[in-house]
Amino acid sequence: MREVEWSPLPTRVLELPEMVDACRERDFGRIFALAQKAGLYPSRIARRCDMTPSRVSEVISGRRKLTQLEVIERVADGIGIPGALLGLAARPWEQSEHVAQSALPAQATAARPRLIAPQSLPAAIAVQGPVDDEALALRRELASAAVADSAVARLHTLQVDTMRQMDRQIGAATVLPQLEVQIQQVENLLRYGTAPAGRAPLAAALTEAATLAGWQALDLGLYRKAWGLHETAKAAARESGSAALVAHAMGQQAYVLLDLGEAEKAMEQIRFARESAGRALPPLMQSWLFAAEAEAHAAAGHEAECRDGMDRAEAVRPADPTDLSLPFLFLGGSHLDRWRGNALATLGADEALEDLTASLASMDLTGFTRAEAGVRCDLAVVLARRGEREEAQRQALRAQDLAAMTSSVRQRRRIAQVLAATAA
Repeated sequence: MREVEWSPLPTRVLELPEMVDACRERDFGRIFALAQKAGLYPSRIARRCDMTPSRVSEVISGRRKLTQLEVIERVADGIGIPGALLGLAARPWEQSEHVAQSALPAQATAARPRLIAPQSLPAAIAVQGPVDDEALALRRELASAAVADSAVARLHTLQVDTMRQMDRQIGAATVLPQLEVQIQQVENLLRYGTAPAGRAPLAAALTEAATLAGWQALDLGLYRKAWGLHETAKAAARESGSAALVAHAMGQQAYVLLDLGEAEKAMEQIRFARESAGRALPPLMQSWLFAAEAEAHAAAGHEAECRDGMDRAEAVRPADPTDLSLPFLFLGGSHLDRWRGNALATLGADEALEDLTASLASMDLTGFTRAEAGVRCDLAVVLARRGEREEAQRQALRAQDLAAMTSSVRQRRRIAQVLAATAA
């Protein structure tokens, strides 16, 4: 049977307090259940949202959650939920003349960017005061950001975590554009959100998104973009009130300086990030900063300082190096040994060979494609310096294959230098 012409959910359903609350929480089990009561049964929801009926039923029963932004946008478009209700930008169909103004609830109408005449203002913004275009535009932005709270922030944080996993496996080229869209969305929510309780969680989510995007931009050789994204991250981290997030954004930004050959400036920035936070930093972040500063010392040729920094990183690293509040730090297993091997390889120390070989053999590289490429490149550097050119070239070629999988411009440049040296 042919699907009837598409139309959004009726205004009476979208304006139900329970529907507004479910959309704010992005509780799609409740959303689908309310849509079903309005006559939109799971089979039709599935067809409209490009899902299977069984998946829709699992969502309604609570056995499955919908958290990916692409799926959430597909549901919004499929059953006609205005973007503002879900914390999204206005959907393309909201601009269509085929969607009558009366078919949209006040909360969604307020988010539409097309200006409307003062006499047709929805009840949500038909208040006393200026009615010129500037005032109308601001009121719409404020209304669209009204859904921003800690629950929305958690969803954005989950999305960043998904992007982080994808980045480790497939690299930055695919993930960065998606992250930049998310960053813009969260920035708009912060810019126009007026609920004080929601700002800190949103700022933390923005920090994580911007630091990840900044690292990806650096990996792609986009230095100016990498620097700017870290500036965004630092500003958001300060609003979040998290000393750890501020320190991480500052410390990671120093890698842009390292890539530009500014090792002294890099170590100064990392040291400042650590010292200015003082005792407010959790041990895992302290460990990360000591190791990052040690790497900067290695780049500057300061062997004693590098070794001391790595020793301090090991000393303060907690026995369980898993901190759920710092999901972007990986110092468990042999990850710190890998980092130490990298620094020693930069210094030209033969003992790096033992550290790197042990690291490669013992670390779980599943999902860490770029990390494995880095280890093999470091091995090639050490082996070439020892005169073992054949094995060095083998490791470099394997690193090259892995770097190609993640589209890492940064690693490919370094590997190309190693291959040139081994071929000479």
